[in-house]
Amino acid sequence: MTQRHISHPEGLPPCAAGHTARHIHDLRGIAAGGGHFVECRCKATPRHADAEAALDEWDRINKRRRRRSPTAPTNVVQLPLQLAAANAASRRQKCA
Repeated sequence: MTQRHISHPEGLPPCAAGHTARHIHDLRGIAAGGGHFVECRCKATPRHADAEAALDEWDRINKRRRRRSPTAPTNVVQLPLQLAAANAASRRQKCA
């Protein structure tokens, strides 16, 4: 089988007509008609070598802005929870 369905955790936005979209990766080379594309019942994007390009094209033809997944700011220090839990447990043992 030369095609794979790619799942997105946030899901893909439907087309302008409301049809469910699906992201397909054709494993053949680009010259042989392969690549990434997004399709629904009524339309499909051209094949792209990059998955992001296919998703951007889907948003463009449906006149939508794609929601990017939120990223953590780089200036925030996040402490591992396991260390905080270990410190709390050791404090409880010292008090008892």
